[in-house]
Formats: sequence, structure tokens, C-alpha cells
Amino acid sequence: MEKPAESVDQQGVRSVQRALGILGLLTDDRPILSVRDIVEATGLAKTTVLRLVSTLEQNGLLWATTGGYMAGPGLWRWAHLARRSWELPPETQSSMRELAARNRETVNLYVARDVYRVCVAQQESPQPLRHVVQVGDELPMWAGASSKVLLRDAGPALLERIAKGSPHGPGHAAVIREWIDETAQNGFGESHGEREEGLSAVAAPIIGRSGTVVAALSLSGPTIRFTPDRVAAFAADLIEMARQISERGFNSPFGA
Repeated sequence: MEKPAESVDQQGVRSVQRALGILGLLTDDRPILSVRDIVEATGLAKTTVLRLVSTLEQNGLLWATTGGYMAGPGLWRWAHLARRSWELPPETQSSMRELAARNRETVNLYVARDVYRVCVAQQESPQPLRHVVQVGDELPMWAGASSKVLLRDAGPALLERIAKGSPHGPGHAAVIREWIDETAQNGFGESHGEREEGLSAVAAPIIGRSGTVVAALSLSGPTIRFTPDRVAAFAADLIEMARQISERGFNSPFGA
């Protein structure tokens, strides 16, 4: 008997999610996966894993090698496309390097994607003790200096969804709104230990041609180094640098 279309569609979506989950297991620390690794990490049956791995291999997304499977050559095309889509103009990259060297803290550039903020570029601090986020990482929007900047134009529905996913519950939406308003009034956002204890950040908005916030430029590092005087200096530098980037034009990969 033929299965209902909805059931078939759901199975297809589940298979895609499982396949992407397998690819997501590949990391710098674990560049090769065995079938056993995948079974243990996903909880899927071995037969299911073998079927998914075979499909990924046929499409060039995995490559069989001694000891298991590594990233396949098919990912190179996607990686090249992603790099071209996300690569910042040379002037902006240079500005971020100068900002990190001058302030000796890590510089990040974030854009909003629904209830997350995504790091699209980073220049690490030259100091041994520093804060590092990988390009492509998604961080929650319920806290953090960059979130307060990126959410300036957000509506109540989005804030409610963000708050529901936070450890503080739905009532946190009102707190986020207060943060956003204060940030808009000051021209910059700051945070101290809101998401991670001992971590502070300052962020300024990058404005698009339509007048909306399209990205957040931030400096982050250990809270002990983010004294009131330094926060004020960081904010002034970030605001000026963000203004220059805004004037040159900034196109988000998400179309903002």
C-alpha cells in the first residue's frame, strides 16, 4: 500500500537531517569518522548509518579512507561558494585587523539569522588570554552586546520567541526590550557575563542603505580587562569603525 505523501515527505526530511547530522560530526579534532563513531554519536541503527553514509559518499560529501570516512571532495565546491558569499571587502578586513591590533581584543562581525546571531568574520586578539568564536558559529540572541545591537528593529513576536528559548523564560522578553532601548540610546551595546561568566563585549551597529541594522561589530574578551574607561574607549572606536563600514556598504549573506 502506498504511503501518504505527508508521511513520505516527513521521512525525506528526517533522512536529510540525519545526513547533515553525520556531516556535522566532522571537526578539526575528529576529521575521520568510523561507522561505529557515527552509530554511537547519533544513536541510529548501523543499517541506517550505512545507508546514509553510502548516499553521502555517492554524492562526494564523504570519502572512504583508512579507518573510516573523511570530508569528501564535493564539499570543496560548497566551501568555495560559501567563502565567496561571505568574504568581506579588503577594506573591511583591514579595518578589523587595525581594530584588534589597536585595542588588543578580539573583533567579531555578527549578522542576525532568526533567533541566532552568526559570526561572519573574526580577527583574534594578540593577547594569550582572549575570546575566540569560530566563523560560522551561531550564538543565541537572548544575551550579549551584539544581540542588543542586532535586535534594534525586532518586533515583539521575535523577542518572545528568543525569550522562550532562553534559560530565563518568556518574561525575559521585557528585559531584552530594555537592553535594546538602552543600546539604541547610547549608540552601542555592552555585556558582562550575561551568556558566559568572565566574558565581556562591546558592540556597535552597522547600518544598511535602508537605515536598518544589518550587522554588529564587536570587541570581546575577559571581563577583568573591560573596565569602565576601556569600555568607553572601545565604544568610541567601534562606533567610528562601524560608521566607516556602513558608509562603504555592507551586504549580508542573509539579504539584509
